[in-house]
Amino acid sequence: MGGFFGVASQEDCVFDLFFGIDYHSHLGTRRGGMTVYGPHGFNRAIHNIENAPFRTKFDKDVQEMQGKYGIGCISDYEPQPLIIRSHHGTYAITTVGKINNQDELIQMLFDQGHAHFQEMSTGEVNATELVAALINTRANLIEGIRFVQDIIEGSMSILLLNQAGIYAARDRMGRTPLVIGRKEEGFCASFENYAYKNLGYHDYKELGPGEIVVITEKNCITLSDPKKDMKICTFLWVYYGYPASSYEGISVEQMRYNCGAKMAQRDHVKPDIVAGVPDSGTAHAVGYANESGIPFSRPFIKYTPTWPRSFMPTMQSKRNLIAKMKMLAVDDLIKDKSILLIDDSIVRGTQLRETTEYLYESGAKEVHIRPACPPLLYGCKYLNFSRSNSEMDLIARRVIERLENGNVTEEVLQEYADPESEKYEQMVAEICKELKFTSLRFNRLDDMLEATGVEPCKLCTYCWNGKE
Repeated sequence: MGGFFGVASQEDCVFDLFFGIDYHSHLGTRRGGMTVYGPHGFNRAIHNIENAPFRTKFDKDVQEMQGKYGIGCISDYEPQPLIIRSHHGTYAITTVGKINNQDELIQMLFDQGHAHFQEMSTGEVNATELVAALINTRANLIEGIRFVQDIIEGSMSILLLNQAGIYAARDRMGRTPLVIGRKEEGFCASFENYAYKNLGYHDYKELGPGEIVVITEKNCITLSDPKKDMKICTFLWVYYGYPASSYEGISVEQMRYNCGAKMAQRDHVKPDIVAGVPDSGTAHAVGYANESGIPFSRPFIKYTPTWPRSFMPTMQSKRNLIAKMKMLAVDDLIKDKSILLIDDSIVRGTQLRETTEYLYESGAKEVHIRPACPPLLYGCKYLNFSRSNSEMDLIARRVIERLENGNVTEEVLQEYADPESEKYEQMVAEICKELKFTSLRFNRLDDMLEATGVEPCKLCTYCWNGKE
């Protein structure tokens, strides 16, 4: 995944930029970067943040940087922002998104005479450099950004900085957010709207799908009007969004309360306590407990002082180990208890299975699992949420493959996506058995969408039902 932040200010922007980027640390684990434009031109810093938080790595850079315009990012993949020299002049660029037709676009550029790509530190062409190359095929920056939005299959939101200001462009279908904040000294552009609140900015506008604006220290001007159709990612509310965030005017925390309440209304078990897997499952659990009247408890505490989220290795075996080490059990709240445990989702199932086993070892009588979203049946086509290489990494798909003896068609998958179908019940029973839960009940898609409060036609649900 990833997030970005930009500032255009009458005064030096480095302080605001530094903390605005840092507030996006929950969205990425690999790279951080910031670029400012000041009296001496562009100044950029990029650091690896896998083993240390953003603030630690960029502390010295902040003391040396100076400028009134700046952009930066937290990136889960490629190093950025990049500084580009082209016929448009010199500019810095950072992006959030996913390019599914990357090979075709690279070949198109080569066929048109593009010489080379040099940002190959990840072993692949840097997606942000590819975006810049596509922009540079057009007569001006605005036409170039529009071209990128139209030709990329997937999604692409952009912050582009030059001496004239910061160009902010939300992806064509609005799959990720992009908001503008304002205060007396200037404007900012941000993935997360809460990121600028403590810096003195207030909400100015939320960009619509495909909308392009330019911000300076004095104003925010729309260069390309928003499109009508939207497909914002529903998983932002369920999992990725920080509790203090809101998207399309809908609070993440409140949505999770609503979600938990919907789950409780359809449930019939009577556990002793309701708990959430920290952190994203906690708010769902509060909503469930409030609706059901069953006490909310915290049998797990997340240890964060020396295990920040940024330390999360790419090897799945190590990720599982670190995830386990970060969770501390409160034995007195587990022993002899029937526990209903809510997590945001079940992806591979490995961590939740280990958590359940640990609860049993700690004396739990029952462990009822309630994921806050439906079974994941499709890998995301639009955002880099996961490093999974195959849909077979999803436990639901593995179970379906086994139940259908490998004969899995799109028609069959749609049957498994229907919570009223016999195949759906079969799949849930198999997952429950495999992961050794006392019981398992997924949240329904219709209930989850209602909990969100956004018109369903504006929400992307592809990972659950394959609907574009």
